[in-house]
Amino acid sequence: MRKDIYNYLEGIKIMGIKINYSDLARKFNCDARTVKNYATGKIKATRKKAIKKSKLDDFKTIVEDKVDNYCATALSIFKFIQERGYTGGYGLVKNYIREYKKDRIKKATIRFETNPGLQAQVDFKERKKMVSRNGDIFEINIFLYILGYSRIKYFEITENKNQKTLFNCLINAFKYTGGVPQEILFDNISSVVDRHNTYFKKVEYNKSFSQFAKDFNFRPVACRPYRAQTKGKVEAVSKLMNRLDVYNNEFETIEDLRELVRKLNRELNNEICQSINCTPNSRMKEEKRHLISLPNIKIVKSYIDERKEYKVSKESMITYLGNKYSVPTAFIGKYVLVEVSWDTNRLKIFNNDDLIVEHKISNKLLNYKKEHAIEILKSEAFKYSSLEEIESTVEKNLKHMDILLS
Repeated sequence: MRKDIYNYLEGIKIMGIKINYSDLARKFNCDARTVKNYATGKIKATRKKAIKKSKLDDFKTIVEDKVDNYCATALSIFKFIQERGYTGGYGLVKNYIREYKKDRIKKATIRFETNPGLQAQVDFKERKKMVSRNGDIFEINIFLYILGYSRIKYFEITENKNQKTLFNCLINAFKYTGGVPQEILFDNISSVVDRHNTYFKKVEYNKSFSQFAKDFNFRPVACRPYRAQTKGKVEAVSKLMNRLDVYNNEFETIEDLRELVRKLNRELNNEICQSINCTPNSRMKEEKRHLISLPNIKIVKSYIDERKEYKVSKESMITYLGNKYSVPTAFIGKYVLVEVSWDTNRLKIFNNDDLIVEHKISNKLLNYKKEHAIEILKSEAFKYSSLEEIESTVEKNLKHMDILLS
């Protein structure tokens, strides 16, 4: 409503002055018909409706505090404010809390289109069951890690979800992606958050985990109650683990399963991601430039197992962070111990306490020692060839395939 026109016309009427619609239209920069409508009463002044005060108004601050800070139920809050003078019904409290939560969820559910190096999200795909071709049931947990900008993913099968395992998985993910993001979003798992002290606005992180975050220079963010939508990226990745189902009855050992998970990991990082309309790998170079470097070797080693057991595949290889490293063919089918030397960026492989071989850690899929490549070829397709022929093949073909020879 144009109050200026309405008030002016009321004054003219009181003084008995004849109205010139065209002159007033020019004065108020409007159409002459608008002035006429006000003058003839077609447009009337509207009164503001009186806002009726709710019985809950004086208690809303208390209600919101109990919901936000303590996740209290509607019934318990109703009883609480009744003792403090609330005279309304339970339905009014219940409906207000429901709408309040919806509003908070709407505000909290932000689609994290993050800048490079800003954020990663972490979760576990728990107790996924897979059946081997021998009918054995494998119940596995899969560690899931995704960088927000590039959507680069890192997966790892784990035996459990304890804190030591989480630290190892995170360090492997940092190594795989080339650095640490500024913040990492977690669920409220016990290895991250002390549940007994966790309220909506007062998240208390486990002391050991807080120290880990401090040492690796990232800020942990706990996914709060009724805010699971903020972990949308990693939740979507969790659903993609169903792509493993097609391999039921197609594997034999846990090592086979680990390789299937690594294979899926590589595929997803090379597939077009609909949310960014390109492959994660195509964005990785830009993301990596903004990641934080890992801390000094002494700090890293304090959180990881010195040696871990790996099974040597039929190809006479062990797999570390998705890439394969050769060992002598005598160890095919056996378990060896792998130790990461962070200070020299080397991978040491042991049989008990005896060092078998040492590799430089690389981003190449296949990493052969020359003598191992010769040994493998000699035992397979080139078993009837001379040593000179095998060496020539190794030098020419493997280098051409961009396989690291050391």
